[in-house]
Amino acid sequence: MKILMVLTSHNKLGDTGEKTGFWLEEFASPYYVFKDAGAEVVLASPKGGQPPLDPNSEGEDFQTEDTRRFDQDKQAQQQLANTQKLSEINPEEFDGVFYPGGHGPLWDLTHNQHSVDLIAQTLLTNKPLAAVCHAPAVLTEVRTNQGVSLIKGKSVTGFSNSEEAAVNLTEVVPFLLEDKLKALGGSYKKADDWASFVQVDGRLITGQNPASSADTARALLKQLQ
Repeated sequence: MKILMVLTSHNKLGDTGEKTGFWLEEFASPYYVFKDAGAEVVLASPKGGQPPLDPNSEGEDFQTEDTRRFDQDKQAQQQLANTQKLSEINPEEFDGVFYPGGHGPLWDLTHNQHSVDLIAQTLLTNKPLAAVCHAPAVLTEVRTNQGVSLIKGKSVTGFSNSEEAAVNLTEVVPFLLEDKLKALGGSYKKADDWASFVQVDGRLITGQNPASSADTARALLKQLQ
């Protein structure tokens, strides 16, 4: 069982002068769900190498058992520091794909052609693909063979407008994910802010927020086992 995790390479939070990137919990929790199940995990990002970590995700309030485990895991840290370039990834080698969130993907992975092609090929070959929190943004430019938005008619979730408002970034992000998923014809659903919530529609799996990370990974794992 071989799983690809795709992380952002984008580190600027709009025009705020602040840093962003991937959210630690959204990487660490799924990473250990997969590793503990015996999966081989490969990490990739658009630029390769060390993906930027959102510094806010290192705050004490956002630490979990998995993030603390990662802090002690030199091997995992070394792997993260040396992600493969997304352009060099062969989708055929993987049984499933997982996209951690953080605000970074809104800027780079959404428009990255290698990512768009990877998603299309993964789902076209009937393999599961999961994205959590802001990462469902990576689906927004993917189209079916008929030229229709991949999201149209699909049950999906992702970081909600109310959650974006709660972190005071409604005016900073390039688009509101909830609005975008609805505009593309997705059947967007959500739970209470910050509660774990996962949607599974065929091979497509989406999670609402950081708390959903492990459950989203388990939903992908369930389809592989």
